[in-house]
Amino acid sequence: MAKQNSLKQKAAAGMVWTALQKYSTMIIQFISGIILARLLTPYDYGCIGMLSIFMVLAETIIDGGFGSALIQKKKPTQIDYSTIFYWNIGMSVVMYAVLFFSAPAIARFYNIPLLSSVLRVQGLVVFIYAFNIIQQNQLRKKLNFKLLSIVTITTSLVSLGVTIFMAYKGFGVWALVAQNLITAAIPALVFWFYVKWRPIWAFSWASFKELFSFGFYMFLTNLLNHFGQQLQGLLIGKKYNAATMGYYSKALGTEKLASRSISSVMMQVTYPLYAEVQDNKQQLVNIIKRITMTISYIIFPAMFILLLCAKPIFLLLYSDRWLPSVPYFQVMCLGGLAACLQSVNNNAIAAVGKSKEMFVWTVIKRSIGIGLMIGGLFFFGMKGLLAAVVISTWFSYFVNICQVSKYIGYKWSTQLLNLLPVTVASTISAVVAYGVGALLHLSVYSDGIVKFAVYLTVYLAWSFIFKPEAFTYSLTIIKLAINKFKRKLRKH
Repeated sequence: MAKQNSLKQKAAAGMVWTALQKYSTMIIQFISGIILARLLTPYDYGCIGMLSIFMVLAETIIDGGFGSALIQKKKPTQIDYSTIFYWNIGMSVVMYAVLFFSAPAIARFYNIPLLSSVLRVQGLVVFIYAFNIIQQNQLRKKLNFKLLSIVTITTSLVSLGVTIFMAYKGFGVWALVAQNLITAAIPALVFWFYVKWRPIWAFSWASFKELFSFGFYMFLTNLLNHFGQQLQGLLIGKKYNAATMGYYSKALGTEKLASRSISSVMMQVTYPLYAEVQDNKQQLVNIIKRITMTISYIIFPAMFILLLCAKPIFLLLYSDRWLPSVPYFQVMCLGGLAACLQSVNNNAIAAVGKSKEMFVWTVIKRSIGIGLMIGGLFFFGMKGLLAAVVISTWFSYFVNICQVSKYIGYKWSTQLLNLLPVTVASTISAVVAYGVGALLHLSVYSDGIVKFAVYLTVYLAWSFIFKPEAFTYSLTIIKLAINKFKRKLRKH
């Protein structure tokens, strides 16, 4: 019981600090997006977007799944940490060399010569990234999210200032490159000097093989997932142009800012928490249920509201220059409903050591998703591609809950039934709000305000009248966070 209470306290504290980090960063990114959208062009964003698949895959290869393996292992040793540290450094050198020498070919692929120089400079991020993987994993394993939060917020503020200054001075795409470099460099420096860990001069093949047995499949799973997620950018960049890619990137960035806001907070905390209770399946089921219902209660209405009010939001925040992003954003919101729940199930499967099974199903999910995307783009253009992304996202979610049902015992049918009240209430609220807006024929901004007000009124009325479990769980999390924050204030 004492251990369970300790876990609850750690989880609550972790969520408070992670929420502070996430929402502070979100506000900073929000402000940054508004300002930079007026200083930079869709072409600038498109250039960075075209290279994102290469950067993400390089970072995934460097990590190699060993970060998850170290968290999953209950008592990793100094030998374990040092072995993986040297592996990360070695792979970062290899991956930067690959990016550096392949940069001209990538620029020719997109027919944009500037990309060669951009990739060679931005590629330095992968080398910097390798220096703080171990430190970050140690902090997450110990549920020490306070330092992670402070560093992330500080980094966001510094990078925001530098990026805005460079964009104002006309550096264009190089302002975004500088932002990525600063975002990688500051945490690397802080964690290296602050976290009291240094590698010893040892590399153990025994340790490597032990972690590799779990981490290898996690690595392949992450590699396939990231490739599938980034493939649409590669296809758009090749078939269309940098401006179209820029509109897509802005829509994707805005959607992710919303759909991942709650889920990412919980996921950073819950993976090490899952690992702690991996031997107690019933406790694990209860945690998954609570997290799933809490996320759905908050994210589902948020995504519907954004879908309904997309045009006034983009017009207000980014100016009419970015209005072509609106239809992309609206379709992505439908996929965001499923995307926000995927990590809940993925992390649970990983925490109980089913990395090989995750990999096998990831091959199936991503193969189908990639086929749908290529077919959708070829036959129906951008609309077909985006529809394929939404369909594959929902398909992936259904596969994930079936895995949780099999390996943990939280039945897929039960999980869907638990989500049903929120899904129905969110959808009905959206239909009512859309109907009221259609009847009134208001201006763009007035229409957005009315739809927002109507949706919120209907959804909250349902919550307070019927008091569903998801509503109760959400209130509990909020109260825990507020009480924790009040105790922190009283101490200071």
